Amino acid sequence: MKQEARTATGTPATLWDRTRQLASREILDTALRLFTEQGYDETTVAQIAREAGVSQRTLFRYFHGKEDLLGADQDRFRQVLTAAIGEQPDEAGVWEVLRAGVAAVLALHESREQAFERFRLVHTTASLRAGRLEKQLRFQEDLLPLIEARMGGGAGTAAVRARAVIGTSFACLDAASMTWVAGGGQGEIIDLYDDCLAAVRG
Repeated sequence: MKQEARTATGTPATLWDRTRQLASREILDTALRLFTEQGYDETTVAQIAREAGVSQRTLFRYFHGKEDLLGADQDRFRQVLTAAIGEQPDEAGVWEVLRAGVAAVLALHESREQAFERFRLVHTTASLRAGRLEKQLRFQEDLLPLIEARMGGGAGTAAVRARAVIGTSFACLDAASMTWVAGGGQGEIIDLYDDCLAAVRG
């Protein structure tokens, strides 16, 4: 049975919502194709708009800037990450909880091919790498109270341990995605993440 289209809040999508989603998808697909063919820095927003058959003004109704055209909806990323962690049972350990968050955000990609191109572009484009680092630092701050609440010890000790654990988790995700790209997209990123984490934890 065909699944009913829904908005980000889980409510049934209206015709306007579906039209907007289709237009957004077309722009994203066009941008990713051009980034892959000629490079992120070499591709202009004007070119993406022209290839997608929309005006630049229309494009900016859907996306804040060029980096958003990689399909990296940061608000959605943050929502999914924090929700996945917050939904874990109280008895779950912090490493298990963070792994659930990592798995949830990886599942946002619509296909392996799409995930591969996005990670490849991020890891091979200096401006995107810098932007990714800045966003990761913000996400780590968002997660701090959630993870700190699960850590034992005094408030100061819990905060230090929580920062170390969260930072390690993000570093392992970076290492896993870089390894995955270097290997041509073989295997699963989450398995590589587990390998990286196991190496760090000994």
